[in-house]
Amino acid sequence: MNNRFFDIALNRASGLLGKKGRLLMLLANMTRKLQTVNWKDVKASSIKENFFTLGRMVKAYAFGRYREVPWKTMLLVVATILYFVNPIDLIPDWIPALGLTDDAGILMSVYASLSNEVDKFLSWEKARALQQPHDSSPDVANQL
Repeated sequence: MNNRFFDIALNRASGLLGKKGRLLMLLANMTRKLQTVNWKDVKASSIKENFFTLGRMVKAYAFGRYREVPWKTMLLVVATILYFVNPIDLIPDWIPALGLTDDAGILMSVYASLSNEVDKFLSWEKARALQQPHDSSPDVANQL
């Protein structure tokens, strides 16, 4: 990826991986931003769900429940979330209809490149859900 802003996010992500509180704060910021996005302006319907999936992966990692993932994978996941949360990037988020296109592009690129790791996480998550009852509330916070 040749994006100066994503490179900055990668550098910041490396400092967050070992810090549970900072990761959880990042997820809270992501949740807030996900609630404010006008999803009608974003053409790909899977983008929102992909962010939730990556958020759940980070949360499970932060709490030490899911560690069967390479460090580099988590670095890319955290950098992707940082890029999304940061309003100043390649295309600033405040630009109507275009502001999230670079965020979506980064997400889709990273998500596709990590598809095997994401699939492993989703399988782990599904197996875990079968073992434990969970809250089925539809709000954003419960999707993480």
